[in-house]
Amino acid sequence: MADRRLQVFYTVAKQLSFTKAAELLYMTQPAVTFQVKQLEEHFNTRLFERSHSKISLTPAGELALQYAEKILALTNEMETRLGELTGQVSGTLMVGASTTIAEYMLPRLLGDFKNRYPHVHCRLTVANSETIESKVADHTLDVGLIEAPSHHPQLAAEVCSEDELVAICAPGHAMAAQAAVTPQQLAELPYVSREDGSGTREVVDEYFRANGIHPDDLHIVMELGSREAIKGAVEAGLGIAIVSRATIAKELKLGGLVAVPLDPPLHRPLSMVYAKEKFRSRLLQTFLDFVKVSLRPQVG
Repeated sequence: MADRRLQVFYTVAKQLSFTKAAELLYMTQPAVTFQVKQLEEHFNTRLFERSHSKISLTPAGELALQYAEKILALTNEMETRLGELTGQVSGTLMVGASTTIAEYMLPRLLGDFKNRYPHVHCRLTVANSETIESKVADHTLDVGLIEAPSHHPQLAAEVCSEDELVAICAPGHAMAAQAAVTPQQLAELPYVSREDGSGTREVVDEYFRANGIHPDDLHIVMELGSREAIKGAVEAGLGIAIVSRATIAKELKLGGLVAVPLDPPLHRPLSMVYAKEKFRSRLLQTFLDFVKVSLRPQVG
């Protein structure tokens, strides 16, 4: 219902990128540029400073962004509350999730939610935990499910489940015969790590610190941005790694990897994050409640 030009401007302003805004809005980049130009002509002022490598908001753009946030939030609240008068849970829900949750937990959960609420359309964004938090904070996403504790001051977080992490190695590795492995033993071995910003990386680094080992002292041979790449590197004998047990069921069954429990054990909370100040629609609250009930049996 809100002016389309305002919605496009808001997305560009939050992303500071016409290309990223076009992807999020499912528009072409020329169409996004045209909408912003139309808004600039309407106000007879420039909203962005443009250069070859980046864009930034002008003072007029900063002011426009403040009002755009209020206008779009009120518009969304009005549409939601009017829609709720029918008693039907419907609408579009923008969900974000870190990779482990997106691939191993959400497919069934979203399927069950869709079966119960057929008039809801869910759109899923997959990224690392840090990126998901940022997108929830700038209202690009309604809710995020992440693999690390939330540190963002604008977000509320609720633990909804728990995940066990284990060490993995190739079948021929000396560690494969051990009943358990300590952080001190892992620190002596070639190690394959996730990238900075990953929820798994944050939790594992804190685990090593809590056990007297600084992450910089690990023998890191690779930093990889995906779980599949890490599993492939470990299968190839390039090192050992720490991953979620939920992500290696296939490899354990086929014999490509061996899982060795950690001593002491490592469990991490899986959390839902959402904006503290944002109006919580009936749809969002229904989804939050559904996730908490659906994942509750996994907590322990």
